[in-house]
Amino acid sequence: MVLSDRTIKEELRSGHLVIDPLDEDCIQPASVDLHLDRTFRIFRIHRSPYIDVSQPMEDITELVEIDDEQPFIISPGEFVLGSTLESITLPDDIVARLDGKSSLGRLGLLVHATAGYVDPGWTGKLTLELSSVAKMPIAIYYNMKVCQISFLRLTTPADRTYGSAELGSKYQGQREPTASRAFRDFA
Repeated sequence: MVLSDRTIKEELRSGHLVIDPLDEDCIQPASVDLHLDRTFRIFRIHRSPYIDVSQPMEDITELVEIDDEQPFIISPGEFVLGSTLESITLPDDIVARLDGKSSLGRLGLLVHATAGYVDPGWTGKLTLELSSVAKMPIAIYYNMKVCQISFLRLTTPADRTYGSAELGSKYQGQREPTASRAFRDFA
């Protein structure tokens, strides 16, 4: 079941579910709006002739940070990584779904293509896959509402949560947009 606003508030008050910082005005009927942080990971396509998923990728990306009032411009066809301002911590019996805000989608801004699932046990900021399918550049800003997270209760608590040593979770505890660690699947 998807958690309602009432249940989300109960889970937050009890500390079972954590969103930090939390703007209570962002709690919607069945989700919570999340905000864009100021750090982005951009791709430097001139550093390599192709992306090799079996190799570390930090060298083809670069972190950039914007000021509070400065826009970050996403050009048509561009793909960058951003992150939520909020850090999320999920218990062993709740999974989350991340979706872009429809108002931004109507402008051609896609917030994620594949990474909308957040496992039980997750803790950290969420990396956002931002891309523009618009014909014009899109200006986005620090602290703007960029996505929404909804929560679903599992039938039973997970035996092995995200971050468990035996799972080899790649992104637990991330604090900024994190480059792909797909290469770890080849080790």
